[in-house]
Amino acid sequence: MLSRIKDIATKLAPRLIEIRRHLHSHPELSGQEYHTAAFVAGVLSSSGVHVREGVGKTGVIGEVQGTPSESPCLAIRTDMDALPIQERTGLEYASKATSIMHACGHDVHTTVGLGTAMVLSQLAEELSGNVRFLFQPAEEIAQGASWMVQDKAMENVSAILSLHVFPSIPAGKVGIRYGALTAAADELDIIIVGESGHGARPHEAIDAIWIAAQVITTLQQAISRTQNPLRPVVLSIGQINGGRAPNVIADSVKLRGTVRSLHPE
Repeated sequence: MLSRIKDIATKLAPRLIEIRRHLHSHPELSGQEYHTAAFVAGVLSSSGVHVREGVGKTGVIGEVQGTPSESPCLAIRTDMDALPIQERTGLEYASKATSIMHACGHDVHTTVGLGTAMVLSQLAEELSGNVRFLFQPAEEIAQGASWMVQDKAMENVSAILSLHVFPSIPAGKVGIRYGALTAAADELDIIIVGESGHGARPHEAIDAIWIAAQVITTLQQAISRTQNPLRPVVLSIGQINGGRAPNVIADSVKLRGTVRSLHPE
């Protein structure tokens, strides 16, 4: 079967390149993957794959049934959403959407999912089980998986596989390891409450922006002093919002970020 898979994949390669470039050119943010979902459903349907749309809001499921149909079900999960980033690559297939880009590789992930479904749909009679393809929305806001689970996307699934692009691994190679491969991500929200005042008299106010600067610096220092260096933790502050005018001391600042770790403790 491996040689047949390679032959089919080779024939599909030009089409898969077209699919990936189309997805890259038309990115959509988390929970807004309407056109992406419709495109994915169309590709699956044209390949003879049974499709369910609107699973977990904008999610899509494709099902390849082997023989017998009551056999165990393997799920293959990929994600579809993009990031709020302006693309400046200059590529002919660069994003056509303002301030939205597939900067995390979900266009590749979706293409891999579609390509796998297109290959296996031609080998369905030789599969001793069913394969369910989960095209997940809203991964970047950590919501899409729970949406799909609530809509019973994992019903009767015996095992599930997923993947992520890794640019440092040569093309044609697959990286695996025992245990955790990618980090868990938690969101961090901090609100600093100060007291407003005139910019010329900071001693009469409580400057929330100055405090926020100290908090950001101290958080980075604290990680290096409080966490086991053999169990890395990465804390990144990605948003800072505060202040109303350049000559007024800010009375409130909101910090938002993520904490990524490989170990629960």
